Amino acid sequence: MTESDDQPWRDPNAQPFLRIKGLSKHFGSVAAVDKVSLDIYRGELFCLLGGSGSGKSTLLRMLAGFESANAGSIEIDGQDMAGVPPYRRPVNMMFQSYALFPHMTVADNIAYGLRRDRLPRADIAKRVDHLLAMVQLADFAKRKPSQLSGGQRQRVALARALAKGPKLLLLDEPLGALDKKLREETQFELMNIQEETGVTFVVVTHDQEEAMTLATRIGVMRDGEIVQVATPREVYEYPNSRFVADFIGSVNLFEGVVSEDGESHMRLDCAGLGTSLYVGHGVSCTLGQRMWLALRPEKLRVSTEKPAQSHNVLQGVVEEIAYMGGSSMLRVRLPSGAQVQVTQANLDRDDAHPVSWDETVFLSWSDTAGVVLPS
Repeated sequence: MTESDDQPWRDPNAQPFLRIKGLSKHFGSVAAVDKVSLDIYRGELFCLLGGSGSGKSTLLRMLAGFESANAGSIEIDGQDMAGVPPYRRPVNMMFQSYALFPHMTVADNIAYGLRRDRLPRADIAKRVDHLLAMVQLADFAKRKPSQLSGGQRQRVALARALAKGPKLLLLDEPLGALDKKLREETQFELMNIQEETGVTFVVVTHDQEEAMTLATRIGVMRDGEIVQVATPREVYEYPNSRFVADFIGSVNLFEGVVSEDGESHMRLDCAGLGTSLYVGHGVSCTLGQRMWLALRPEKLRVSTEKPAQSHNVLQGVVEEIAYMGGSSMLRVRLPSGAQVQVTQANLDRDDAHPVSWDETVFLSWSDTAGVVLPS
């Protein structure tokens, strides 16, 4: 498989399966979705990620046809969706509440849409059996939703949404009602089902870890706009703004002024840290420009002895230690008053904390560990 097959968005000749152009939706004076343009490719599991009020659910409802656009267009598999009602779109939607019929069995819930379309009984039974096997619920076909766990109800809702063979499946916070452990388990089931069916999924979520686990690509939304579209790794390691860096995971943001601007390096004078930071690659900037260095907590090293390296070394005092099982989070207070967060893997069972509270430590990182962002 070539990169263009696995990542069609990198192929300039690839045709998007879902094309959104200049899409806007206003509620009074509020722009819930503001001039969004986005291409999604066949077979993707694409996540729209954003906080409450970012516009992600409104955008999903517009794709489904439940909300009309004030401007812009939606094309699915080359067909313009303007004026096409929800029931005629090659789309199905799985709601956060699952919306299962409580009086129907699992099999009847899955078969509901097929019966409405008056398919032959034998074809319906074959399709339902296939979907039950896919979601690993063949032994639960005659149960009612009230007799199922939350994860099982989620899989019934997914099977029902897939029953009519939609080209595009929209999922609104599909795992939001599940507890953390079940949600993590179900994420992989969802990925396997998507891969098996080949249906294009668009998932709305506010959960960063969920988006990072599920998605081929993530569209980060803020105030009705998509501010970055990239793979999970790219969004995390190469955020394009302070907002994205701060929204995705944990991050240390150091503000400074460019004091050196070379082809292979730059230096940022940070008054808040009382020192300058060295970046070992060129950055598009000018002398005197205010910039930010985004540094993930796991990129820092902590030690009780001063490292030999000549730059990117800070000294401070450990104020807080939080044991989190596989890792520990430390908060270190610098002499300037700034606080730096560090994450360390707990590799040794007998010595989870190499340092203790109120201990003086040194923090260091490589000159390529951070990302420089405009202010």
